[in-house]
Amino acid sequence: MMKTRTLLLLLPALVGLLLTAGGCKKVLGLLHFNVDDTQSFTVPATYPFPTPLPPVTITSTASATYANNNTSAKYVQDVTLERITLTATKPAGQTFDQLKSIQVYISTDASGSNKVLLASLDQVPAGATSIQLKPADSKLDVYLRGSSYVLTTVVQLSRPLTQDVVVRVDSRYNVAASLP
Repeated sequence: MMKTRTLLLLLPALVGLLLTAGGCKKVLGLLHFNVDDTQSFTVPATYPFPTPLPPVTITSTASATYANNNTSAKYVQDVTLERITLTATKPAGQTFDQLKSIQVYISTDASGSNKVLLASLDQVPAGATSIQLKPADSKLDVYLRGSSYVLTTVVQLSRPLTQDVVVRVDSRYNVAASLP
């Protein structure tokens, strides 16, 4: 009787442990996993701000991640942005001090006809070499169905850039998908 009671008390903890042990969880018939993408681009010092920066095509790891989780893009039910971080990688010691605010939009192609706000930051902290933007509450399924997507950035500067800056974009998307 005591063993049965102990087992019943431990059962919820064991189930929770099993669900969180892998990179992929299945909850209510859906798989839950992350897609991580990274891309670098150069912001030229001579760029005519405040116009949006040229679109940056991101080659996504989504298709490979879907395959690793035994699903595919056509079974994706929901995609949301968990986080997006921008890091100034060149020149060494470069900060985002010239940046007042930033908005990043996502679209399926460079024309941007279906772009939506992906993330933004209204007040960039002084001295930061890396900034984490606030995700917008956008449904992103369509953007992570192909092999790539496009990011368009709009910035407001406090002063002009004095040299070209290389920026790395690291993004993590939460995905819910069904099995085929």
